[in-house]
Amino acid sequence: MLTEYSMTILDTSLVIIGDRVQIASEVRIYSATHETSILSRRKFVEYGHPVRIGDDCWIGGGVIILPGVSIGEGCTIGAGSVVTKDIPPSSVAVGNPCKVRKTIASAEEEEKDPNNPYRNMVREL
Repeated sequence: MLTEYSMTILDTSLVIIGDRVQIASEVRIYSATHETSILSRRKFVEYGHPVRIGDDCWIGGGVIILPGVSIGEGCTIGAGSVVTKDIPPSSVAVGNPCKVRKTIASAEEEEKDPNNPYRNMVREL
C-alpha cells in the first residue's frame, strides 16, 4: 500500500517552527492573507502575517493554522483543528475553531515530578 505524506506551508511571511515539533500528515500552515475587497483581488493585493510554533509541540493530522497565529511551547493541537487564534504554552487544544481544552505540566514541572514515568528515561541513539 502506498501512503502519501503531504504538508502545505504558504509562506508569504515568516513561518517559524521550533525544535522537536512533530507534525502529522495533511497539515496546512498559511501565513498568506488578503482583504475581502473585490478590488484588492483585482489589484493582486496579498500580504502575510507570521506563524509561530513553539518548541516541543505536536500538531495532529489535518490541522489548519491560519495567518498570524502563535502556538506556544509544549502544545498539542488535536487532529482536524482549525487554529484561528493564539494558543498559550502547555495547552491541549482542539476543534473548529480550535480552543484550549486543558493545560498540562511544562517539561520543567515534569522533570521535578518523581512519579513521572518519563523523568528518568534515557534515549538511546
